[in-house]
Amino acid sequence: MAAVACAAQVGLHRFVHTVNVFRNAKVAEGDRIGDGVMDEKIEGTVGTTRSRGLRTRKMRALLAGGLVLGVGAASTLAAWNDSEFAQGSFGTGAFNMVGSTDGTTYAEHATVGAPATLAFTVNPTLLAPGDVVYAPFAVRLDAATTNAAIVTISNAASTGTVTDLTYTLIQPAAFGCAADTTGTALVPASTAVDTVPASTTFNLAKGTPPTTAGAPVFLCFQVTAEALIAQAQSGTVTWQFAAVSQ
Repeated sequence: MAAVACAAQVGLHRFVHTVNVFRNAKVAEGDRIGDGVMDEKIEGTVGTTRSRGLRTRKMRALLAGGLVLGVGAASTLAAWNDSEFAQGSFGTGAFNMVGSTDGTTYAEHATVGAPATLAFTVNPTLLAPGDVVYAPFAVRLDAATTNAAIVTISNAASTGTVTDLTYTLIQPAAFGCAADTTGTALVPASTAVDTVPASTTFNLAKGTPPTTAGAPVFLCFQVTAEALIAQAQSGTVTWQFAAVSQ
């Protein structure tokens, strides 16, 4: 029984060993087969990953192309345009003031060297103390003038001796000038004949261009020889009427 037992044990050991050897061989073979399979699987996985990456890049490129195409379409719409043009034509009007010493005939007296000569009713060159002489004048805007005006009066020039001569300048309602002429006093009485108070002005209305002149403004100069005026003196005073368009 002991020998049988031993034999049985030996046979069992050999069987176990054989099985182990066979198993080890299968494992080794399996390892080799497994290595190949694993390599193929890894290669397949890498290939699949590469293919997916390539497809992803292509898809991104297509999407990018689509985006570019979309931007291009938007730019085309934004490039639509339209224009409007406006034009203005410009020119200037006319402006001219004329004067008259008789209330009928008006003409230009535009320089200090060629003034209108006032027609005094008494000879102003033979004055005696207390004498008063009168002279009318009128100004208006001519028919071509397109703007109203404000007129400023000033002393343009004086020559010779005009000491102890005073005057007043009246704006009457009608043309004419006499001792009893009344109206708006533009220059107050007893003003030295060669001076004009500051800001002495009046307005001129325009007419209906180009056919009708503006309404005239009438003026009356009243000049007085004061009591202390010297004998044999003579002089000339020139007044300026400067019109500015309004």
